[in-house]
Amino acid sequence: MTAPVAPRRLNRVLPPHPVSAALTMLVFTAALYVVEVLDLASGGTLEREGGIVSREPDGLDGIVFSPLLHGSWDHLWANTVPFLIFGFLAMAGGIGQFVMITATIWVLGGAAVWAFGPDGVYTVGASGVIFGWLAFLLVRGFFARSVKQILLAVVLFLIWGGVLWGVLPTDPHVSWQAHLFGALAGVLAAWLVARADRPGARAH
Repeated sequence: MTAPVAPRRLNRVLPPHPVSAALTMLVFTAALYVVEVLDLASGGTLEREGGIVSREPDGLDGIVFSPLLHGSWDHLWANTVPFLIFGFLAMAGGIGQFVMITATIWVLGGAAVWAFGPDGVYTVGASGVIFGWLAFLLVRGFFARSVKQILLAVVLFLIWGGVLWGVLPTDPHVSWQAHLFGALAGVLAAWLVARADRPGARAH
């Protein structure tokens, strides 16, 4: 006998355990500040050696490390609030799903920057992950056909939609490639999540 499994996570807009999710994001954010202190103590060595250097074999490890590094305190401060909020909201499907979403954005976005980014520079910062989370939150409701998630997307767009101009090459000192590829990876993650959460599993 078979029966569809109810899509328990399709309509969530908040994490199932909000206190744990908030603490997780606070610890994650605190780690970024610790890394920035260590980078300053090293004279910027961590930033230079841990960034993504496009098409250079030595820059491949930046795919892993670059979102943890920032060019300055101003850079990190500008990323802090959206990092906390978008990361928290992206945990609506639970910690396991959050890890999958974040890994998809982190790895695919970073790999695309390595493949298609500009020559002769290194790219650092969590903004690629932030754009990925934002894109995920903006489109997941449409893939999941969730009215609540679409309404949340509208609110987020009204507040932060302006940052999406960051996917365009408007500032030579800002990696629009990281923003664009992070956002595209976030859309892919939203599609994968909605597909996985739809009814269709079988029980015997």
